[in-house]
Amino acid sequence: MLASNVDRILHIAGDDDRVLDVGGWARPFSRADWVIDLLPFETRGMYGWDGERRSERFSADSWIQRDICHRDPWPFEDQQFDFAVCSHTLEDVRDPLWVCSELTRVARAGYIETPSRLEEQTYGVHGPWVGWSHHRWLVEEDGRGGLVFVLKPHVLHGRPTAQFPTRFLTALEPEERVMTLWWDGDFTRSERIFTGPGEIDDWLDAVVERNRHRIPPEPPPSRRWPRRRSPRRRPA
Repeated sequence: MLASNVDRILHIAGDDDRVLDVGGWARPFSRADWVIDLLPFETRGMYGWDGERRSERFSADSWIQRDICHRDPWPFEDQQFDFAVCSHTLEDVRDPLWVCSELTRVARAGYIETPSRLEEQTYGVHGPWVGWSHHRWLVEEDGRGGLVFVLKPHVLHGRPTAQFPTRFLTALEPEERVMTLWWDGDFTRSERIFTGPGEIDDWLDAVVERNRHRIPPEPPPSRRWPRRRSPRRRPA
């Protein structure tokens, strides 16, 4: 999570508030009282912690290991939590709409963070492809306090007009590399469906075109002078 928003949540959450971290295995939120994730407690923290590890409030007993997309309700009561965090998870899972519905069932309010389209449509974020290789969804705010999900299409990797060059990352502030949503009570969520290749091509291209002026100029090619060869000596 953005460090500034970790601090904001720590300020919001009172000592008696119950906090849930959804999908927190890779980078758990130490303030969470409960965590639900597919992977086990013992191997948590592959990418570190949001907050200090020594301040973990959850334990092995409050770590629920299960598939959050399974169409059975999570093992929590309605409105059991005062706050729920779901950071860098929705873009990964097969059914983000179900996860969102369970988030709003079990918690009164929460915070969601995913990569922004500016980052997810940039080439070379972590390899010779566009965005993150394991992400299934492009996510954006719908303008009404809700989320829209678009299945990340394979055409994105072969369509230069839908990609930002790698150097574009240097123009982005940390806040621009993520999409964030603070919600209270509920929020709308939907999947956008495209019915033809031209429609999704235009949608992918549009975000690049709107931000083209922000792409740093391509650096000039480096000039490499030919090496001077030492004169060859004739044998005596």
